[in-house]
Amino acid sequence: MKEQLISVIIAERPYRLSVKSEEEEQVFREAAKLIRDKMTDYGSAYAFRDKQDLLAMVTLQFAVESLGVKQVAGSQIVLKDKLQKLERILDEHLNES
Repeated sequence: MKEQLISVIIAERPYRLSVKSEEEEQVFREAAKLIRDKMTDYGSAYAFRDKQDLLAMVTLQFAVESLGVKQVAGSQIVLKDKLQKLERILDEHLNES
């Protein structure tokens, strides 16, 4: 599939990106909208000197959320491993009977 150039606006600046599909384009556009929305929320709730401060806070929030998702995913993997081990133990005991 041929890549196409799109433009998204973040902090009142256009950024040109190369995307591979319409689905990928939608993801980038939605991400840019999320950033703009968060910047608007922060801008109305807190006093900031400039857009750079807003971008920094939005970036920090998204990074914290991303780390939280990774921790949950890691916990789920650990839980899955423990459940599989428990299942093996139960199978062994049931097969002995």
